[in-house]
Amino acid sequence: MKKIIHKADSRGYANHEWLQANHSFSFAGYHDPSKINFGALRVLNDDVIAPKMGFGTHPHDNMEIITIPLKGELKHRDSMHNSWESVFPGEVQVMSAGTGIQHSEINGSHKAHLSLFQIWVIPNQQNVEPRYDQKAFDEEDRQNKLQALVTSMGDVTEGVLKIHQDAKISRIDLTEDQSYQYEIKSKNHGVYVMVVFGKTVIENEILETRDAIGISETPSFSIKAIDNTSILFIEVPMQF
Repeated sequence: MKKIIHKADSRGYANHEWLQANHSFSFAGYHDPSKINFGALRVLNDDVIAPKMGFGTHPHDNMEIITIPLKGELKHRDSMHNSWESVFPGEVQVMSAGTGIQHSEINGSHKAHLSLFQIWVIPNQQNVEPRYDQKAFDEEDRQNKLQALVTSMGDVTEGVLKIHQDAKISRIDLTEDQSYQYEIKSKNHGVYVMVVFGKTVIENEILETRDAIGISETPSFSIKAIDNTSILFIEVPMQF
């Protein structure tokens, strides 16, 4: 088993006043040569956006972009004719940038801050037709069991969002003292595990809110919640 520990306070941080951004991997003005990517996972940003503020229109291409709101209201529009779609906690948004898109993301509230994860996964196909999708997921369906959110286009799992990569994004909410054994898809896959909140032991490593561990070169790994804990899993090919 190979493990990489990323403590919450080791992440890159940028204070733009309207945006408080934590970067698990090199992004924008933050560069750490030891944190360029984890396999096909290129970006995991943990952002807090002030009321009425956000990212103006900007381009992307050849990237799978997944956004998970944690608190507040995200509003999104893009060059695919999506005009100010709202995305709330409990929902997940995916966007295949493919041949190229323009989009904007703002905090839809005039009073409350917006908190979200944004994930970039390197695709296994270049220059696909851009696409957008979003879906609501029931929080009860991840109580002490794994809830798949995003899988690959070729995966047969129903009721999930799809991206152009042999990846899987999922969540679990464990109650205190509950355990879970995560099974990894193949020898070429690894899992980047982010503790959304709580305190847990993952393969003898104690992790707390926003700590992360990358695990590869093993068929499975064990988790035990010390407190009530919410965990995000990003499983990706390590060679792609």
